[in-house]
Amino acid sequence: MTENSEDLELAAKIIADGGLVAFPTETVYGLGANALDPDAVARIYEVKQRPSDNPSIVHISEKNQIEPLTVRVTTEMRILMDRFWPGPLTMIALSSDLVPTVTRGGQPTVGIRLPESRTARELIRKSGCPVAAPSANISGRPSPTTAQDVFDDLNGEIHAIIDGGPCSVGIESTVIDMTGDIPMILRPGIITKEDFEEALGREILTDPMLNVKPELSGVNCKKPKSPGQKYRHYAPKAKMIIFEGEPDDVRSAIDEERMEREVMGQKVKTLIFESDERKAARDFFAELREADRNHVDVILAAALPEKGIGFSVMNRMLKSAGYNIRKV
Repeated sequence: MTENSEDLELAAKIIADGGLVAFPTETVYGLGANALDPDAVARIYEVKQRPSDNPSIVHISEKNQIEPLTVRVTTEMRILMDRFWPGPLTMIALSSDLVPTVTRGGQPTVGIRLPESRTARELIRKSGCPVAAPSANISGRPSPTTAQDVFDDLNGEIHAIIDGGPCSVGIESTVIDMTGDIPMILRPGIITKEDFEEALGREILTDPMLNVKPELSGVNCKKPKSPGQKYRHYAPKAKMIIFEGEPDDVRSAIDEERMEREVMGQKVKTLIFESDERKAARDFFAELREADRNHVDVILAAALPEKGIGFSVMNRMLKSAGYNIRKV
């Protein structure tokens, strides 16, 4: 399907009738269903092979649509709404009874987002309901940033795919928990800790388990409030190794490893993003998907500095590689 008005009307009707539609956002493609229809949301989990305690994010088309979904919209939530919505921000709030348990992954909280993508907002508006939409891929696979990525994973399992071209951001939204005394980032994204602190005028927290190897953090033992917290994510079919160290040393180590593996007959892909963090965010999942299509055996990636957007990209890179890090 295309982004034209007629196709969006048809896609919206599919969602309103309890069906599943993959659609583009500025971050990644989402797999959408009526967030208030437990059967439709349960079908998302079935199609994605998604664990039932991994909550979905509820997408809205207007700011005021947050009101029925939560028991309270705080002053700081409104500040962030005014500053970052529409945009790649998901806020965790105390859920109202309107949101089904399955949509919330069994949590008393709900993640809510107003996407920047005009296509996404128009689809939600035409659907006449908030739309639950985790990424439109098989759970654990690299997130989809093109319609082809969705087709590769879910063809024949869902009712429609809207092709909106490549996503401009390329990694999922920043998730911030607004239910405590101090807001806490649960999933890093293109909106950073520094951005939030500037908007709120005070220091906020970052989940200390982020970018820490799971067996060292205990993260697998806790029930996630946000997608991306508990389960292995973003993994390509190829083995992936992250090289960490001084840039020149990393380049040399990657070149040496590449040559050794090519001599053994392996197909190798290298990922070196230099210092362009936004390009790294935009292209990371696309590069993993390309590696899969080209039947690459091993991906050799250079670590980014873990600050700002680089921290967010490294969050995905570490999970993709299963924390397989080689210090050089």
